[in-house]
Amino acid sequence: MSELGWLTQPAVFAWVALAFGLCVGSFLNVVIHRLPRMMERGWREECAEIAGTPLPEQGRYNLFVPRSACPSCGRGIRAIENVPVLSWLALRGKCAGCGTRISMRYPAVELLAGLGTGWAAWHFGLGLAFAGAALFLWCAIALAFIDQATGYLPDDITLPLMWAGLLLNLGGTYVSLGEAVTGAAAGYLSLWSIYWAFKLATGKEGMGYGDFKMHAAVGAFVGWKMLPLVILVSAGVGLLFGVAQMVAARGGWDGNFRFHFGPYIAIAGVVALFWGAPILRWYLPGA
Repeated sequence: MSELGWLTQPAVFAWVALAFGLCVGSFLNVVIHRLPRMMERGWREECAEIAGTPLPEQGRYNLFVPRSACPSCGRGIRAIENVPVLSWLALRGKCAGCGTRISMRYPAVELLAGLGTGWAAWHFGLGLAFAGAALFLWCAIALAFIDQATGYLPDDITLPLMWAGLLLNLGGTYVSLGEAVTGAAAGYLSLWSIYWAFKLATGKEGMGYGDFKMHAAVGAFVGWKMLPLVILVSAGVGLLFGVAQMVAARGGWDGNFRFHFGPYIAIAGVVALFWGAPILRWYLPGA
């Protein structure tokens, strides 16, 4: 065994992947917070350019600049305060400067990314399938939380994720290339058709175009055969959250917490990627 061969052992690799995933989760929190704001700044700049109206000078704002800071007091976050999960626990969920409560979303995203990456390492082992599954998980987490908070499913994530799924399946990493291409097309068109049927029947929009693209990305990873399962699971998860929300509202909760369709697709896509094959064999023997 080579000097670093121990890293490829399933148990060891899973723990290494978990630690790496926690760090990625910390970055995902930045993406979830900043990407919608970057999109809005871009829209304002485009509108101002079309209208010929100058905008006030704005500092650089992207995923790396400026340095992360408390939104309440503006105090810069030190490296020791940015250790995934542990820093939140050590600070008792409060800013070290002003004591403002830090949202549970931050450790939740880090834990989801860490545990998900660890599970992907254990499930697939070291290789391209693990790398693709980890990428899918990270993007699904970011999209779910962005959509929940803002209603956006950014093209900057959904479209590259779709192309990543197609490229990964060039060599049949998860499904054949034909199934992946058909899955991407069917994923988009299925929700697009539901959108227009609902709009023509009610005059209202039931979902956004970002949902179509996210569903296409899922189809590119798992193939067209999994799409009925994805739709079924996403509808079931949505029903569960809807019932939970109604029960909470009757109990006096303010009901401000809302889920869009993106989180449901994210959950269903993860289920299909990791457990879809045995489920498919169960309800379609011989598939």
